[in-house]
Amino acid sequence: MTTPASFPSHSPNLPTLRSGLLYLLAFSVSACSVELIPTTAAITEENPASRPSLVSQARQVSEPYEDLRPDEQAIVELFENTSPSVVYISTVTRRRDLFGRSATVPQGTGTGFVWDDNGHIVTNFHVLEDAASARVVMHDQTSYLADYVGGSPRHDLAVLRVDAPAQSLSQVELGDSDRVRVGQSVYAIGNPFGLSATLTTGIVSALNRQIEGLTSDIIEDVIQIDAAINPGNSGGPLLDSQGRLIGINSQIASPSGASVGVGFSVPVNTVKRVVPQLIANGEYTPARLGITTDRRLNRVVADRLGVTGVLIDQVDPQSGAARSGLRGTEPNANQLGDIILRIDGEPVPTDRDLRLVLDRYKPEDVVEVTISRDGATIEVTVPLM
Repeated sequence: MTTPASFPSHSPNLPTLRSGLLYLLAFSVSACSVELIPTTAAITEENPASRPSLVSQARQVSEPYEDLRPDEQAIVELFENTSPSVVYISTVTRRRDLFGRSATVPQGTGTGFVWDDNGHIVTNFHVLEDAASARVVMHDQTSYLADYVGGSPRHDLAVLRVDAPAQSLSQVELGDSDRVRVGQSVYAIGNPFGLSATLTTGIVSALNRQIEGLTSDIIEDVIQIDAAINPGNSGGPLLDSQGRLIGINSQIASPSGASVGVGFSVPVNTVKRVVPQLIANGEYTPARLGITTDRRLNRVVADRLGVTGVLIDQVDPQSGAARSGLRGTEPNANQLGDIILRIDGEPVPTDRDLRLVLDRYKPEDVVEVTISRDGATIEVTVPLM
């Protein structure tokens, strides 16, 4: 049996959530002064509602109304069909008192959802970061101590596993975030402020937003929504009107720390690319061309040649880039390497842009690379590694 991985420890530059205190991730957003806040709720003695509860909602003692409007009935059915996939996550961490004694104390609460029938639970990385252990409460109120499988802080995604019977593992249907449109209705299910099984609704406010992950890398194609999400919603599903998963609620922009109708969800197509690697390997390895670059020379090349792109320094001889004939810089031969201008038609003026574009692909995908070589523009097909 594979030994479970350790929960991710706190890094000095990564804000985290500690008992009774919400550390804010302060990022800049143009045209307004706000803070992007990981939506994980802190457990506090002052706020009893924030403590983990095994009661998700009051037991119905009467038959439900049968004369609801069709649109109301559709939302009711969406919640009833999808909420069994959503789980409540509470974490504890270790602290030392004034005498140096180690103690386990509550850290925070978040949300997750069932990924497969093997008991894998997907949530945000920041929900688990710096935790000593995590407990998952399923929709049927059974509780499990979870194993940490793996995480990708650059995408704010993580995977847990619980040893739950197959009949309690109701999977959410995966959608396609590339097909999402501004103005369509969205539905978020989570545990804001520890209040489990909470449904909020809204619309897609904008697409293709960028937010910073925990490693300061950019998370691309983020979905902006106006549905209310608050601390505790972290890791919960964002659904379309058919109950398909289109994103994972991760952050809010707020000057006050509470929802003001500007939330951000990691798109499901990113989730579908990252999570299988986390389950298989415990970490995410991005697709690569098989080259190294030299940032220092990029600006020099741009200034002297009038070409904006990424200069190839070296080519891995075992890579698809080598097999496709991409050329590196050879100082002894006075040969300048190829300059990558575009990947599948998208400009890559900097190393960072190149990394962001490649992050959309999987190893063994094939891309069309546009390069500048000796003043000529050339198209090269390259299999990624």
